[in-house]
Amino acid sequence: MKGRVFFAGLLFVFAAQLVFLAVFAALPLESAQDTVAVNEAVQTVQRDWAAMESHTNDTGLEYVVLRADGVVLYRTRPGLSESIHAAVAHRDTVLDLEAGGTTVGKLIVYNSAPMRLQAEKQTVVSAAAVGLLLQLGICSAYFFYLRHAMVTPFRRLERFARRVAGGDLDLPLQMDRHNLFGAFTESFDLMRCELKKARQMEAKADAAKKELVAKLSHDIRTPVASIKAVSELGAATAANGRDRENYGRIIRKADQINTLMTNLFSATMEELHELSVTPSELKSGELCTMLENADYLHLAKPPAVPECLLLADRLRLQQVFDNLFSNSYKYAGTEINVTAELDKEFLTISVEDRGGGVPEAELPYLKEKFRRGSNTKGKEGAGLGLYICDHCMRNMGGRLVLENGAFGLRAAVQIALSREA
Repeated sequence: MKGRVFFAGLLFVFAAQLVFLAVFAALPLESAQDTVAVNEAVQTVQRDWAAMESHTNDTGLEYVVLRADGVVLYRTRPGLSESIHAAVAHRDTVLDLEAGGTTVGKLIVYNSAPMRLQAEKQTVVSAAAVGLLLQLGICSAYFFYLRHAMVTPFRRLERFARRVAGGDLDLPLQMDRHNLFGAFTESFDLMRCELKKARQMEAKADAAKKELVAKLSHDIRTPVASIKAVSELGAATAANGRDRENYGRIIRKADQINTLMTNLFSATMEELHELSVTPSELKSGELCTMLENADYLHLAKPPAVPECLLLADRLRLQQVFDNLFSNSYKYAGTEINVTAELDKEFLTISVEDRGGGVPEAELPYLKEKFRRGSNTKGKEGAGLGLYICDHCMRNMGGRLVLENGAFGLRAAVQIALSREA
């Protein structure tokens, strides 16, 4: 409403200026002298020629009476042209005065057109100046109105948006329903409330998810404990060493499952980046046991591992080998070739199956979360195994390198050497 008033006022002043200029342009430019008054002045001067000292001007014109020799006999006021040359320069009207049939002098009628033109020009300039001042005042008032009604609320919204982006969802936004941003401001504050509700719901969902993981962990531990107890009993009563070895492997796997279940309290499948990795010194000879534990189908021949001191997390490294062998079992189902190679920085354990590998274009993506190769169709899996392996190796200071070998997919586990080695 206020904006309409400002625009209406501005339009009114502009229209008034146009009307004034149009009227001024339509006025006739009166530059010619009044002929009747001039003739009357000539007649009265000729009549009083013999006694010009008693002559009176009743015409309203301003003029000067010159004798033939240029002597001024009469003037209506000082400052008028008093010579023929000055009269011509000023464009005054010069007429002959006759007495007794002869020219006895000159009548110089003052040209007042320049003065009138100057007065009219001053009037136009003054009117234009007043109009401009009014326009300036209206524009200034509208500027301050816009600043109060739009700029200030917009900056308030900008600061509010920065607070919301920074996570501050508790402080409400001050609302003024009478300005242009009233409804918009209310919508912004409703957005803050909805975001706050969404955050709260997200926190509740996260807590519920962790509670579910805790319950599942407890439920899984119960049968695992039973498996471990039965295996310990079987190992104690086994008739030969082969059976005791198999029972011992089951017991170790049960212990590993218990440890992994403990980790699920702080890291779920959606939050794998929270898996804790704590590297410590590890003798390379322990890798043989880890590889044997991972190869529970006995499809690989343990390699000769060079003696050295490594920096790794035992639990996570065992998890890496378990995932690699499990992938080979699931997707290739062939014999597995395991090699060990030592250089200045790493001890590399390479695990290669004979499944033909994967397309070269897919290799860079296999370590991403929830990404699987084209050879996994029809087989269960979440696409997390290689992601977990890569995460664990990077946090141990090592690397996981995937490439196509001579016969199939080769996973090179590069374990960092201890600095004290």
